[in-house]
Order: sequence, then structure tokens, then C-alpha cells
Amino acid sequence: MHVGLVGAGRIGRYHARALTASPLVSAVTITDADPARAERAAVEVGARCAPSAEALVQDGVDALMIAAATPAHAPLVHLAAEAGLPAFCEKPIALDLATTDAVLEHVAAAGILLQIGFQRRFDPGYRAARDAVRSGGLGDLSLVRIAAHDPVPPSEEYLATSGGIWRDLLIHDFDVVPWVTGREVVEVFTQGSASSALFARQGDVDAAAAVLRFAGGLLGVLSASRQDPLGYDVRLELFGSRDSLAVGLDERTPLRSAEPGVPAPARPAYRDFMERFEAAYEAELRAFLEAVRDGLSSPCTGEDARQALRVALAAERSRAEHRPVRVEEVG
Repeated sequence: MHVGLVGAGRIGRYHARALTASPLVSAVTITDADPARAERAAVEVGARCAPSAEALVQDGVDALMIAAATPAHAPLVHLAAEAGLPAFCEKPIALDLATTDAVLEHVAAAGILLQIGFQRRFDPGYRAARDAVRSGGLGDLSLVRIAAHDPVPPSEEYLATSGGIWRDLLIHDFDVVPWVTGREVVEVFTQGSASSALFARQGDVDAAAAVLRFAGGLLGVLSASRQDPLGYDVRLELFGSRDSLAVGLDERTPLRSAEPGVPAPARPAYRDFMERFEAAYEAELRAFLEAVRDGLSSPCTGEDARQALRVALAAERSRAEHRPVRVEEVG
């Protein structure tokens, strides 16, 4: 199939390489708000360029991949729906529910496939954890512990349009942990702090903590940081009545034990999310292309993205108002 890619930044170039390597893709056309950046990405992978997203659609593509900056996501999904094209969109659809709901209404009316880029659903570790929960092997879950630590802070330009730590970094956890456990988040209580003027200027925080209450009473404890000098560290720990397990705990986890005789991690830590989730990104793309080819349903829908956004907005409100917030209060 002929795939149109909108966005030639870091994640866009990553998708461009994966698309041109896929046996399901015969042609790729790239566009970006910066034409020179689109040209560089196209030359790198042997793709074509289009001057705009509208021109790209008119070029006769069979599917649209959206990897542009967050403010462009909603208009581009609208463009795909108007053209009747299946679309893959990096998270989030939008930073507010009204814009998200307008997109979902258009998608439903057009009847197009929409897959949202929550790649952790395709990670072998998270999938194994989900299977363990559903098989009953863990017994009754009593607690989950979540860690989300970036190695270096993003640029201020990125922060300005990212939606902040809850809607940008932690929205992945707000999606994947309910997916793994089979339980929705019903209440959040959060705190955060800004250790540098970079985050304070944007009304954001670079360190955050939360207590999550899931349906059925399950509790979750979350920590997040925008700067871990040892490397990228994303983990999920599940504690059950029969067994406990961890996702993301391996020889590259940037965490050293203080216990005597315990060796340090055997290999350097993951540099970033793309290295850590390389296999997940490959599986995610393959799932989208196969869904387009075979007329399958979306493995990660716009409604899934809406629910994760509701939790993120509840978390944001909790920090601002210094109180627990039930997700049902949002939207």
C-alpha cells in the first residue's frame, strides 16, 4: 500500500524507516511543516515528498500516519476522515475532551479505522503481564507500582505544546495499566514539583507522584521524573495473592542495588523510549498495516485514547486543587 506520513521529526523519521522496510508498503510520501525537514527524511529512506498534508492525501495514499506535533493531530485526523482514509495517530488526539470528542464523532460518521499510538500495548513484557493477569496466575491483585523516568528533560519548545507531564509522559501509563489489569482508574490523587525554571515557566512539573484507585479497589502507586541521569526507566510491577512480576526489569534497568555482593546492571541503560520499545513500535506498525489490509478493527481506538486523557486531566486537576479527583468528574 501507499502510506502518507505527516511529520518528519524524531518519531516521524523513525516511522519513515519502518514503513519503507515493511513488506506491506510499496510507497511512502512524507510531508512536514518544515519542507526541508521532510526532504531530508525522504532522502534518508528513499521516499517522496508532498508540500502539504492536503497534497499528500490528493496524491492517492491508502493510509495516513500522523506523527506531527500534538496541536496538529486533531486537524489531521479530521482530514483523514474527510478523505475516508484509515489513520494512525500518535498520542494524544488532542489535549482537551471537546476537541477529542469532535474528532471521534467525525471518525465514527466516516467509518474509518483510527489507531492511536500507545505502543506499550504491543511490548512483549506488557503483553505477558496482561496474559498473566487474565490467566489467574497472579491471583488477586492487591497493588501495582508504576515508574516512568525520562533520561533528559525535553526542550522548552516541546514542553510548550506537550500538555504537561500528565498528558504527555504519563498518559502512556494511564492507558496501558488499565489494559494490563483489566480495571479502569476511577480516582487519582497527585502531587508534583518543578525543580527548574524551565518547567515552572510552562506551569509544568518535572517530578510527580500519584496514588491511583482502580475499579474493584485495586491501588496503584506511580512515580515520574523528567530527568534520570542513569537512563530511560519505565517499569510496571504487579503484586498478586499467588505471584508478583515486573515489566521493564532487566539487565539494562538503570537502578543499582546497595546490597553487598549484588552486581550492577550488566549493560548500559536504554537511551530513550524508541530504543526501549523498538519491538513494540515494530509490532504496532505491523498491526496497523494488517488492519488496513484486512479490514480489521483497531487494536487501540480513539475511545481508548479518550479514557486515558480523562485520567490525565483528573490527575492535573488533583495537583491543582490538592485533593483526590474521581475520573467521572472529568467529561
